[in-house]
Amino acid sequence: MSTKRKRKRFTPEFKAKIVIEALNVESSEAEICRRHNITEEQLSQWKRQFLENAATAFEPNRKQSDAATERIAELEQLLGRLAQAVDIQKKALDWIALNRPENEDAL
Repeated sequence: MSTKRKRKRFTPEFKAKIVIEALNVESSEAEICRRHNITEEQLSQWKRQFLENAATAFEPNRKQSDAATERIAELEQLLGRLAQAVDIQKKALDWIALNRPENEDAL
């Protein structure tokens, strides 16, 4: 009978909380690991990842930025089509005004 161990899944928020706790140096890493039931190897890996990616925390969110850029492009296209429609309507009104028989003004 084989017993398969289930891997624990930790949220990014949990990992960040633990790493920040470890970086504050209020407790030893061993104590933090015991308290949260994680291995020192996990904590070391999380700290390394956290520190390697720290600079990207201050970059704009690419997903939001890409979505916003796409939305702006859609709105610019819509604005262009609307401006074109208004120009056509203005020209049509000017043409109608110029080609209207004078006796229609009396009606």
